[in-house]
Amino acid sequence: MKNYYRVMLGRNSMYAAECFAGNFIGAHFSVHQDLQPLLSEDSRAFNHFLAPQWLAQNPSKSKVAAGLACGVLWTISKGIQNGDIVLCPDGQGTYRVGEVLADYQYLTGEILPHRRAVRWFAAIARSDMSEALRNSCGSIGTVSTISKYASEIDSLLGQQAAPKILSTDPEIEDPTSFALEKHLEDFLVANWAQTELGKGYDIFTEDGEPIGQQYPSDTGPMDILAISKDKKQLLVVELKKGRASDAVVGQVLRYMGFVMSELAEENQTVRGAIIALEDDQRIRRALAAVGNVDFYRYQISFKLLKN
Repeated sequence: MKNYYRVMLGRNSMYAAECFAGNFIGAHFSVHQDLQPLLSEDSRAFNHFLAPQWLAQNPSKSKVAAGLACGVLWTISKGIQNGDIVLCPDGQGTYRVGEVLADYQYLTGEILPHRRAVRWFAAIARSDMSEALRNSCGSIGTVSTISKYASEIDSLLGQQAAPKILSTDPEIEDPTSFALEKHLEDFLVANWAQTELGKGYDIFTEDGEPIGQQYPSDTGPMDILAISKDKKQLLVVELKKGRASDAVVGQVLRYMGFVMSELAEENQTVRGAIIALEDDQRIRRALAAVGNVDFYRYQISFKLLKN
């Protein structure tokens, strides 16, 4: 099945012109080696091999930064499949749309040397996108998955009728809530300092750049990855987003397991938080046996109430 991705071409789209002219997407992350021998379907094995090397070359960086670099490199090099669609901002309010044509190649000494060949075939103005799609395309990070907006993207490209709010994901019980809470995720990030969680935690940053929204893991992107102000605890935050209660609890625990094994330093613990619009007895029951996940509900004014 064809998937859709938003891919940044360098910080602030600084290499967009070169990528459009050269028909490619790519990444760098200061990794100067051909990744082909490391590429397999197992992203965790890729990270386990590459992350220690990356940290050795970047000793001032954190495991979280290493995980992000490896996650993005694997996604661009292997995770994105031939035939998938990429939307890449040009820095001027327009997204160039392309189809990925070929497998990974490494071009030593070039900008964004970890590359995939792309056929650029259309452009979409940001102003023509729905607010939900604009928010997803504006998510922090080099790569974000936007396949849930495939119908809208195809409509903007003139391939089919305008989309309805729907979901084929069996874990999504309420597609309308999903659309609403994706917007609220971005609002939460923008107003983090004013929330209850913002009193004790900061959204994870590296070199002043926020990298904690939609942080990649081997079971999907986390909504928010934060760190306590004393740097001793990492926090995984998930919005319910219309999902079945058992699904969201299972997902936050999977993310926490990933953070514990892949990102946390020796002196750091990991905690989770689930945020939902309404009280949810099933989530309460599921978390009753878990001591390190908190449940919050939000009001439309976006004041978090800890339960």
